[in-house]
Amino acid sequence: MFTPLLQKVPALLPSALSDVTRNAVHELMREGESLNTLASYRAALRYWAAWYGLRYGVQIQLPLPTACILQFVVDHAQRATAQGLASELPDSIDDALVAGGYKGKPGPMAHSTLVHRIAVMSKAHQLRNLSNPCHDVQVRELLSRTRKAYAKRGALPRKKAALTKDPLQALLETCDDTLRGKRDRALLLFAWASGGRRRSEVAGAQMEQLRRIGPAEFVYTLAHSKTNQAGRDLPENNKPVLGPAGDALQDWLLSSGIAQGPIFRRILKGGHLGGPMSPAAVRTIVKARCALAGVEGDFSAHSLRSGFVTEAGRQNVSLADTMALTGHHSIPTVMGYFRAEATILNKGARLLDGSE
Repeated sequence: MFTPLLQKVPALLPSALSDVTRNAVHELMREGESLNTLASYRAALRYWAAWYGLRYGVQIQLPLPTACILQFVVDHAQRATAQGLASELPDSIDDALVAGGYKGKPGPMAHSTLVHRIAVMSKAHQLRNLSNPCHDVQVRELLSRTRKAYAKRGALPRKKAALTKDPLQALLETCDDTLRGKRDRALLLFAWASGGRRRSEVAGAQMEQLRRIGPAEFVYTLAHSKTNQAGRDLPENNKPVLGPAGDALQDWLLSSGIAQGPIFRRILKGGHLGGPMSPAAVRTIVKARCALAGVEGDFSAHSLRSGFVTEAGRQNVSLADTMALTGHHSIPTVMGYFRAEATILNKGARLLDGSE
């Protein structure tokens, strides 16, 4: 029997979702998604809406027809012609997309960006339980052939340069004893030495997850990451911050007085401590320190991660130990971070050394 109290609760239909439940599902889905992923999805969907409006003269509506997806691909993918590489996006529309802030610069987008835009549109159809034109056999075959065409032309994905030990040391030498200098030194070493942390992991690092194990030695518990989005309690969640990284972190914490909340904070005018940093600020710090150090190359926040893996390969650190610190679960993925600097140390490349 239902109690009188329970009888006051409106009964739900088991075969349908109420508006409250539908909103709750949407909020849980959104909260469980990473901020970076949400931002990239929004940017992709804004681009789709702008391109569609300019190309067809009407507002975008889902589901899209297969022809529209095929048009999007040929508009943005370069193909070889007798006159050279070409794509079908009219210059006037391209200029309008740039002027509206939907594109950073005129010209064809990178192949990886094209693939991402298609994947986002596919996800949009999937979440709405709509017929998915991105799964059409024509679209799949065109994308497959396009990828092979780019590969034949040698158009490989561009990767950020790796900040290995030597260039990293050059960046650290630019960090003085001001509050900003101490923060940047601690941040760079924390990100690099703990296994190459992603910029979102650095910006989101909290004092509550930091455990002191010595005078200037710490273990940071990375409870949530790209490869552990469910927050599983795993041994590899514990990231050591030792040696120079531990010394720099200790110096930063003593100088800043930070005892709780975000470990790394903004530095305001006058050298005063501000609020939490954004993930984009980590990239800004890396680029600014590269400029100060005169380190040339296409470096970004991700260069700390690739630099750690590359340096580990240089120093013959086992793949298992490297992956335990980076958090990678896939061997092919972590192997993809190795740069030419690590490759040339392969002993197999010198089998002819010493031969006559």
